[in-house]
Amino acid sequence: MATFVLVPGGWHGAWSFDPVVPLLERAGHIVHALTLTGLRPDDDDATVAAANLDTHADDVLRLLDRARITDATLVGHSYGGMVITAAADRARGRVARLVHLDAYVPRDGESCWSSTTERYRQAFIAGAASTGYAVLPPAGGDPRRRPHPLASFLQTIRLTGAVDQVPRREFVYCSGWEDRTPFAELRTRLLADPDWHVHDLPTGHNAMREAPDAVAALLLSGPEVGTATVR
Repeated sequence: MATFVLVPGGWHGAWSFDPVVPLLERAGHIVHALTLTGLRPDDDDATVAAANLDTHADDVLRLLDRARITDATLVGHSYGGMVITAAADRARGRVARLVHLDAYVPRDGESCWSSTTERYRQAFIAGAASTGYAVLPPAGGDPRRRPHPLASFLQTIRLTGAVDQVPRREFVYCSGWEDRTPFAELRTRLLADPDWHVHDLPTGHNAMREAPDAVAALLLSGPEVGTATVR
Protein backbone atom coordinates (compact mmCIF):
# COMPACT_ATOMS: atom_id res chain seq x y z
CA MET A 1 0.00 0.00 0.00
CA ALA A 2 1.35 3.41 -1.00
CA THR A 3 0.52 6.84 0.37
CA PHE A 4 0.03 9.43 -2.36
CA VAL A 5 0.20 13.18 -1.74
CA LEU A 6 -1.15 15.03 -4.76
CA VAL A 7 -0.10 18.66 -5.25
CA PRO A 8 -1.91 20.75 -7.88
CA GLY A 9 -0.48 23.25 -10.30
CA GLY A 10 -1.00 26.99 -10.51
CA TRP A 11 -4.51 28.35 -9.87
CA HIS A 12 -5.85 24.85 -9.08
CA GLY A 13 -6.90 23.07 -5.92
CA ALA A 14 -7.28 19.50 -4.71
CA TRP A 15 -10.32 19.20 -6.97
CA SER A 16 -8.05 18.98 -10.04
CA PHE A 17 -7.21 15.41 -9.00
CA ASP A 18 -10.83 14.36 -8.46
CA PRO A 19 -10.87 12.00 -11.50
CA VAL A 20 -7.72 10.20 -10.30
CA VAL A 21 -8.23 9.93 -6.53
CA PRO A 22 -10.93 7.21 -6.58
CA LEU A 23 -8.87 5.11 -8.99
CA LEU A 24 -5.94 5.09 -6.58
CA GLU A 25 -8.17 4.47 -3.57
CA ARG A 26 -9.93 1.56 -5.26
CA ALA A 27 -6.51 0.00 -5.76
CA GLY A 28 -6.08 0.04 -1.97
CA HIS A 29 -3.89 3.10 -1.50
CA ILE A 30 -4.11 6.13 0.79
CA VAL A 31 -4.53 9.42 -1.06
CA HIS A 32 -4.22 13.01 0.15
CA ALA A 33 -4.99 15.76 -2.37
CA LEU A 34 -3.92 19.23 -1.24
CA THR A 35 -5.18 22.72 -1.86
CA LEU A 36 -2.21 24.99 -1.23
CA THR A 37 -2.28 28.08 0.97
CA GLY A 38 -3.65 31.08 -0.90
CA LEU A 39 -5.71 28.88 -3.23
CA ARG A 40 -8.41 27.92 -0.72
CA PRO A 41 -11.84 29.51 -1.21
CA ASP A 42 -11.79 31.16 2.22
CA ASP A 43 -8.24 32.56 2.06
CA ASP A 44 -8.24 36.33 2.47
CA ASP A 45 -6.12 38.81 0.53
CA ALA A 46 -3.42 38.92 3.20
CA THR A 47 -3.00 35.14 3.06
CA VAL A 48 -2.69 35.17 -0.72
CA ALA A 49 -0.19 38.04 -0.63
CA ALA A 50 2.02 36.31 1.96
CA ALA A 51 2.10 32.84 0.40
CA ASN A 52 5.27 31.79 -1.40
CA LEU A 53 7.09 28.59 -2.36
CA ASP A 54 8.24 28.01 1.23
CA THR A 55 4.63 28.31 2.39
CA HIS A 56 3.56 25.65 -0.07
CA ALA A 57 6.40 23.29 0.83
CA ASP A 58 5.36 23.69 4.45
CA ASP A 59 1.79 22.72 3.49
CA VAL A 60 3.16 19.35 2.36
CA LEU A 61 5.42 18.92 5.37
CA ARG A 62 2.58 19.65 7.78
CA LEU A 63 0.53 16.93 6.10
CA LEU A 64 3.39 14.45 6.48
CA ASP A 65 3.59 15.36 10.17
CA ARG A 66 -0.15 15.32 10.78
CA ALA A 67 -0.77 12.01 9.02
CA ARG A 68 2.51 10.48 10.25
CA ILE A 69 3.57 9.63 6.72
CA THR A 70 7.05 8.15 6.40
CA ASP A 71 7.09 6.81 2.82
CA ALA A 72 5.18 9.32 0.73
CA THR A 73 4.79 9.35 -3.02
CA LEU A 74 4.63 13.04 -3.84
CA VAL A 75 2.91 13.86 -7.14
CA GLY A 76 3.18 17.43 -8.39
CA HIS A 77 1.41 18.82 -11.45
CA SER A 78 2.94 21.80 -13.28
CA TYR A 79 3.91 24.41 -10.62
CA GLY A 80 3.40 21.60 -8.09
CA GLY A 81 6.75 20.21 -9.20
CA MET A 82 8.42 23.16 -7.50
CA VAL A 83 6.52 22.37 -4.32
CA ILE A 84 7.25 18.64 -4.13
CA THR A 85 10.95 19.28 -4.82
CA ALA A 86 11.23 21.77 -1.98
CA ALA A 87 9.20 19.57 0.37
CA ALA A 88 11.18 16.41 -0.41
CA ASP A 89 14.46 18.23 0.23
CA ARG A 90 13.22 19.11 3.73
CA ALA A 91 11.29 15.93 4.56
CA ARG A 92 14.13 14.10 6.34
CA GLY A 93 13.82 10.89 4.34
CA ARG A 94 10.02 10.61 4.49
CA VAL A 95 9.57 10.67 0.70
CA ALA A 96 9.99 7.43 -1.22
CA ARG A 97 9.02 8.60 -4.70
CA LEU A 98 8.59 11.82 -6.64
CA VAL A 99 6.37 12.05 -9.70
CA HIS A 100 6.53 15.31 -11.67
CA LEU A 101 3.37 15.22 -13.78
CA ASP A 102 4.14 17.62 -16.63
CA ALA A 103 5.81 19.67 -13.93
CA TYR A 104 8.87 21.76 -13.23
CA VAL A 105 11.95 19.98 -11.87
CA PRO A 106 14.02 22.82 -10.42
CA ARG A 107 17.67 22.86 -9.56
CA ASP A 108 19.06 24.85 -6.65
CA GLY A 109 18.56 28.58 -7.20
CA GLU A 110 15.88 28.21 -9.88
CA SER A 111 12.28 29.37 -9.69
CA CYS A 112 9.11 28.77 -11.62
CA TRP A 113 9.76 32.18 -13.21
CA SER A 114 13.28 31.28 -14.33
CA SER A 115 12.32 27.77 -15.42
CA THR A 116 9.38 28.63 -17.62
CA THR A 117 9.13 30.27 -21.04
CA GLU A 118 8.77 33.94 -21.89
CA ARG A 119 5.16 33.29 -22.84
CA TYR A 120 4.34 32.24 -19.28
CA ARG A 121 6.41 34.99 -17.69
CA GLN A 122 4.35 37.53 -19.62
CA ALA A 123 1.17 35.76 -18.51
CA PHE A 124 2.28 36.02 -14.86
CA ILE A 125 2.95 39.75 -15.23
CA ALA A 126 -0.35 40.44 -16.96
CA GLY A 127 -2.28 38.32 -14.47
CA ALA A 128 -0.82 40.14 -11.45
CA ALA A 129 -1.33 43.66 -12.83
CA SER A 130 -4.53 44.34 -10.89
CA THR A 131 -3.22 43.47 -7.40
CA GLY A 132 0.54 43.10 -7.67
CA TYR A 133 0.45 39.95 -5.58
CA ALA A 134 -2.10 37.55 -7.11
CA VAL A 135 -1.97 36.19 -10.67
CA LEU A 136 -5.41 35.86 -12.18
CA PRO A 137 -6.14 32.52 -13.92
CA PRO A 138 -5.73 32.52 -17.70
CA ALA A 139 -8.95 33.06 -19.61
CA GLY A 140 -11.23 30.05 -19.97
CA GLY A 141 -10.78 26.84 -18.04
CA ASP A 142 -12.37 25.56 -14.85
CA PRO A 143 -14.31 28.23 -12.93
CA ARG A 144 -13.00 26.83 -9.63
CA ARG A 145 -9.53 28.18 -10.36
CA ARG A 146 -8.38 30.99 -8.09
CA PRO A 147 -5.80 33.80 -8.28
CA HIS A 148 -2.38 32.34 -7.55
CA PRO A 149 0.14 33.93 -5.15
CA LEU A 150 2.72 35.69 -7.35
CA ALA A 151 5.51 35.24 -4.79
CA SER A 152 5.34 31.47 -5.18
CA PHE A 153 6.09 31.79 -8.90
CA LEU A 154 9.00 34.15 -8.23
CA GLN A 155 10.74 32.70 -5.18
CA THR A 156 13.92 30.75 -5.91
CA ILE A 157 14.25 27.28 -4.45
CA ARG A 158 17.08 26.47 -2.05
CA LEU A 159 18.09 22.81 -2.06
CA THR A 160 20.53 21.00 0.19
CA GLY A 161 20.88 17.98 -2.09
CA ALA A 162 18.70 15.79 0.12
CA VAL A 163 16.07 15.60 -2.63
CA ASP A 164 18.61 13.72 -4.77
CA GLN A 165 18.45 10.87 -2.26
CA VAL A 166 14.76 10.16 -2.91
CA PRO A 167 14.82 6.53 -4.09
CA ARG A 168 12.68 7.01 -7.20
CA ARG A 169 12.23 10.17 -9.26
CA GLU A 170 9.97 10.33 -12.31
CA PHE A 171 8.99 12.89 -14.91
CA VAL A 172 5.84 12.59 -17.01
CA TYR A 173 5.88 14.54 -20.26
CA CYS A 174 2.49 15.36 -21.76
CA SER A 175 3.14 15.47 -25.49
CA GLY A 176 -0.27 16.66 -26.67
CA TRP A 177 0.52 20.37 -26.44
CA GLU A 178 4.02 20.51 -27.88
CA ASP A 179 3.36 23.87 -29.53
CA ARG A 180 3.07 25.51 -26.10
CA THR A 181 4.69 23.29 -23.49
CA PRO A 182 7.48 24.77 -21.38
CA PHE A 183 8.80 21.28 -20.59
CA ALA A 184 10.40 20.08 -23.84
CA GLU A 185 13.96 21.02 -22.85
CA LEU A 186 13.39 19.59 -19.38
CA ARG A 187 12.36 16.25 -20.90
CA THR A 188 15.59 16.19 -22.94
CA ARG A 189 17.64 16.97 -19.84
CA LEU A 190 16.04 14.27 -17.73
CA LEU A 191 16.20 11.62 -20.46
CA ALA A 192 19.98 12.01 -20.29
CA ASP A 193 20.03 11.64 -16.49
CA PRO A 194 20.21 8.01 -15.31
CA ASP A 195 18.70 8.96 -11.96
CA TRP A 196 15.39 9.85 -13.60
CA HIS A 197 12.64 7.76 -15.18
CA VAL A 198 10.83 9.59 -17.98
CA HIS A 199 7.35 8.70 -19.23
CA ASP A 200 5.34 10.17 -22.11
CA LEU A 201 1.57 10.67 -22.11
CA PRO A 202 -0.12 11.73 -25.37
CA THR A 203 -2.37 14.26 -23.64
CA GLY A 204 -2.60 17.97 -23.08
CA HIS A 205 -1.29 19.57 -19.90
CA ASN A 206 -4.26 18.64 -17.70
CA ALA A 207 -3.75 14.92 -18.03
CA MET A 208 -5.68 14.19 -14.84
CA ARG A 209 -8.86 15.38 -16.54
CA GLU A 210 -8.12 14.18 -20.07
CA ALA A 211 -6.81 10.71 -19.23
CA PRO A 212 -7.33 9.86 -15.55
CA ASP A 213 -7.09 6.12 -16.17
CA ALA A 214 -3.69 6.53 -17.84
CA VAL A 215 -2.44 8.81 -15.06
CA ALA A 216 -3.62 6.39 -12.39
CA ALA A 217 -2.05 3.45 -14.23
CA LEU A 218 1.25 5.25 -14.37
CA LEU A 219 1.12 6.12 -10.66
CA LEU A 220 0.21 2.52 -9.83
CA SER A 221 2.91 1.06 -12.04
CA GLY A 222 5.35 0.87 -9.15
CA PRO A 223 9.12 0.92 -8.97
CA GLU A 224 9.59 -1.79 -11.59
CA VAL A 225 8.70 0.61 -14.41
CA GLY A 226 11.52 2.32 -16.27
CA THR A 227 11.36 4.79 -19.10
CA ALA A 228 7.99 4.24 -20.74
CA THR A 229 5.45 5.61 -23.14
CA VAL A 230 1.84 5.22 -22.05
CA ARG A 231 -0.59 4.96 -24.97
